Amino acid sequence: MAFSAAPSTCSRGAMSETITYLEAIRRALIRALKEDERVFLIGEDIGAYGGAFKLTDGLLETFGEDRIIDTPIVETGLIGAGIGAAMAGLRPVIEMQFIDFISCAFNQLTNFAATTHFRWGAAAPIVVRGPSGGGVHAGPFHSQNVESFFLNTPGLKMVVPATVEDAYRLLLGAIADPDPVLFFEQKRLYRTMKAEFNQEWTPLAPGSAAYRREGDDLTIITYGAMLQNVLGAADLLEKDDLHATVLDVRSLCPLDRSAVIEAASHTGRILIVHEDNVTGGAGGELAALIAEHAFDDLDAPIRRMGAIDCPIPYAGTLEDHSLPNPNTIAAAAKELAAF
Repeated sequence: MAFSAAPSTCSRGAMSETITYLEAIRRALIRALKEDERVFLIGEDIGAYGGAFKLTDGLLETFGEDRIIDTPIVETGLIGAGIGAAMAGLRPVIEMQFIDFISCAFNQLTNFAATTHFRWGAAAPIVVRGPSGGGVHAGPFHSQNVESFFLNTPGLKMVVPATVEDAYRLLLGAIADPDPVLFFEQKRLYRTMKAEFNQEWTPLAPGSAAYRREGDDLTIITYGAMLQNVLGAADLLEKDDLHATVLDVRSLCPLDRSAVIEAASHTGRILIVHEDNVTGGAGGELAALIAEHAFDDLDAPIRRMGAIDCPIPYAGTLEDHSLPNPNTIAAAAKELAAF
């Protein structure tokens, strides 16, 4: 399935339009619903209420209850219904009200959705999307990053967009993908991240990284909301005449292995930053990949940064302390550059 170029709604010379990260996701969903009758949305409170973050507000009135389906609070049922619909030829987009509760459907995702292509030759093209991460002081039940739960599950793809453009393009790419895709939206970016909307944005399949900055002194590899903290740290480093290459992997599975190795080899000093806990986080896999394939190019030990190994605190000051920030990232980068 391929989506057409987005139709233009502005005349030539019209003023540009700035949209949020949340609005980019909303527009991608609307485009997919309009262009492919197989696409439907299913989730808790996504219809009449418009979603916990009002991301789907108004879609029920536009597309009807057959394509915007409200459900009870039962994540197991959501994923099960989505898998069945996908195997019957539809393209369900399943919303977790908060991504933390995807754990309730772990069995359906890892033992069924991820394995159907291998076991039966039957695709299960579902997209499971939802708000993840901290930054809004919502406590341990509504602030988790769950990507490491699924890194060891072949058959699942995982996308973590960090920009408005990527949120739009990667969601369209995920809906068009023949495999199950977990699409993790960084809730702290919903209304804070803004960019000019481009009618020519096209779908982007999972699996490609993006350079956000280039420098020769060290490489910082990151993804998701941490990209903004890393770019803030890179600005601080510039004041000390330290120039960082910043690589946003965007997709954890498939991982753009060649880009990671290239970025690591370029400077020989590697700092990996993510919001998930350090222990068992994706940074360990990235570090192993670099150690196996770019060891001879390293000039210093690989450094990892992530959340402190504890549940995300509810108190704002404690949550802020538990996560990497531009100052702590810059300090770690300086130590690495001086090694």
